[in-house]
Amino acid sequence: MDADQVLHMNGGEGMISYSNNSLHQVFLNDLPGNDFNTLFKSYKKLEEEKGGQDQGFGKCFISTVPGSFYGRLFPSNSLHFVHSSYSLMWLSKVPKSLVSASGQGVVNKGNVCVAKTSPPAVHKAYLEEFQSGFTKFLKFRAQELVPGGSMVLTTMGSIKSDDPLSIWECVGLNLNDMVSEGLIEEEKLDVLNLPYYAASKEEVQKLIEEEGSFELKNLEVFKMDWDTYLKKANSKLDEQQRAAIITSHIRAVGEPFLAAHFGEAAMDELFSRFKDNVLHHMVWETCEYVNLVISLTKKL
Repeated sequence: MDADQVLHMNGGEGMISYSNNSLHQVFLNDLPGNDFNTLFKSYKKLEEEKGGQDQGFGKCFISTVPGSFYGRLFPSNSLHFVHSSYSLMWLSKVPKSLVSASGQGVVNKGNVCVAKTSPPAVHKAYLEEFQSGFTKFLKFRAQELVPGGSMVLTTMGSIKSDDPLSIWECVGLNLNDMVSEGLIEEEKLDVLNLPYYAASKEEVQKLIEEEGSFELKNLEVFKMDWDTYLKKANSKLDEQQRAAIITSHIRAVGEPFLAAHFGEAAMDELFSRFKDNVLHHMVWETCEYVNLVISLTKKL
């Protein structure tokens, strides 16, 4: 009898199955400044909904690990699977070279991220920062994963990274309107650059190959309208309702650094304008998120 016919775990979900006799430890990672207390409360609610530890939920143990994923987070060879969900488009910092070498004027004037009107130097600066950060991410996860361990990464991407058509460009347009009306200072807008970069499939693939620790199993690109996920969740939502929900999602992410830069007083006006602006874009233009899904295996 061939060994590969008998050397496997018991299947199914019965009392002697592998799945019913396994323990899983899950580590959740986020930056130290984020609200872990809310996460713990959500976990407790989920545990209660699943019947508590006595009903099998105890086979999964969940812990949190604060820190940046651009550095080491876990011991060597301690992880079997890593998943990153819509995080890698956020850089560890804004590229330093966005202000001109002479200090006179700003390279990315009037924009808050890479946009159609950004000069080539801006795209180059953002790309180099992404290259540095993503290479570090791959290197440190390779140290933490066991040989043969897997990683699935989901992130915002672009077809053309120098013209990404990001939803954050809508935020920038509203800020420019507020500058023209004297509601915020032009100088403050000119020095605001978000640490956000939507890489292309080709840029991601090139870095994975150059770093060398992982075998690229699959790299998929798929598009969806800005409100597709809302239509699927609730088909009864009208355009105004979908625009309001999208606005609340963008505000949840963007308000902390925008308020720190422009002041709390400007936020209601900004996101009221954003709601109307994003609705206009969705009605009259093709507004799509570009998503990258990347499947990797650590080389043996």
